[in-house]
Amino acid sequence: MTQVNSNKRKLGASGLQIRPLAFGGNIFGWTVDESASHQLLDAFVAAGFDFIDTADVYSRWKPGNQGGESETIIGKWMKQRNNRAKVVIATKVGMELSPEKKGLGKDYIFRAVEDSLKRLQTDYIDLYFAHQDDPSTPLEETLDAFARLVKQGKVRAIGASNYKAERLAEALEISERNQLPRYEVLQPLYNLYDRAVYEDELEPLCQKENIGVISYFSLASGFLSGKYRSKEDLARYTRGSRVEKYLNDRGLRILHALDEVAKEKNATPSIVAIAWLVSRPSVTAPIASATNLPQLGELVDATRLELSTEEIQKLNEASSETRSAAA
Repeated sequence: MTQVNSNKRKLGASGLQIRPLAFGGNIFGWTVDESASHQLLDAFVAAGFDFIDTADVYSRWKPGNQGGESETIIGKWMKQRNNRAKVVIATKVGMELSPEKKGLGKDYIFRAVEDSLKRLQTDYIDLYFAHQDDPSTPLEETLDAFARLVKQGKVRAIGASNYKAERLAEALEISERNQLPRYEVLQPLYNLYDRAVYEDELEPLCQKENIGVISYFSLASGFLSGKYRSKEDLARYTRGSRVEKYLNDRGLRILHALDEVAKEKNATPSIVAIAWLVSRPSVTAPIASATNLPQLGELVDATRLELSTEEIQKLNEASSETRSAAA
């Protein structure tokens, strides 16, 4: 696999610098077993990348799993390769693992971080995310808990995932007022199909506050790869049910534009869709998963593909949600 030429990007004001692609660890222990996961991680690092995203809840949804499977697989890989210092690890807390293991209360965060550290076989987490907002817990309590973890050296920086702009802004204000570590990174749903919420509400805030952005579902659960074009296609894949909502006139219009640009660039729709995200000024790195080496090769290629202004505009117009396309 060709080494990546892309320069590292600053992850907001976190002090972390990463290549413009994050490997999504949600598939580890779900659609990819431990051996294949390690092979993919080896290839990812060999290609010059360093940022791996996971969560304590991955992959609880698979029958027989309890959550923590992804962290465990990554932890074993780092231990075997003795490469902890060479990779940037992000994990998350807050989604329900069991009725008594959920939310962003201080006591639970302190327990959850120890569990994640044990599974990852490390003594620190580079980037620790609040996986989703917890309205039942005061933001001050959550941020104070994270502050203690940073002070203890167990966490280097913190981030917010799935936060609305209003709540993120409130959290930033609380951190500043109380001199607490702030959310330096946002992990939002964002791709060529799912644009409006991020671009209209979150992107302006992130740019104003110099917050790094790691977008998830970068290929819309695989829809933007182009392999789902009919109802029949949905039944052929594990994630088909997640993709059905994209299979409409607008979704097909986006696929058509991706096909056109891909043909012009001698690439694939997946490569073009990721390259579009990489080209977005506010996005530090898109998160994407690969279940085999050819798919991973496409992700690597995407970070090297430069889209022209005209090609970006074509994609913007095709994905416009009955409003003027964003520049």
